[in-house]
Amino acid sequence: MAVKIRLRRMGKKKQPFYRIVAIDSKSARDGRYLDKIGHYNPLLDPAQVVIDRGKAFKWLESGATPSDSVKSLLRRDGILLEMDLKKRGVAQEQIAAELAKFQAAQVQKLKRLEAKAAQARSKSKAAAAEKPVEEAAAPAEASA
Repeated sequence: MAVKIRLRRMGKKKQPFYRIVAIDSKSARDGRYLDKIGHYNPLLDPAQVVIDRGKAFKWLESGATPSDSVKSLLRRDGILLEMDLKKRGVAQEQIAAELAKFQAAQVQKLKRLEAKAAQARSKSKAAAAEKPVEEAAAPAEASA
């Protein structure tokens, strides 16, 4: 039996919520699954991803193949990096150091994204403040 790790859609119409599950590759998207690994809520900002690392490692070590979307979620959590380092036979101390560097890089990336979003908000507020002035000046020129 080929096992895949993929998303199982839950929630209501227009309000998706996904479970990350280990499932037989021939089963339907919402069919019976073998194990629940975590969940993913894309509607929150930032998106909420909760993954049980132990279960994820168990299934990945036993040969389960993650789907593309789940692979990106596992990569974002650092699980694939840790799995790769373990496969290479790297010492546990080095794995901990690499994961610490990865987490620091993720924090820096999040700070940059937040700063960029704040800058975009301030630009849009400045553009909105200037727009009524331009509209008020345009009718005055037209009547003259």
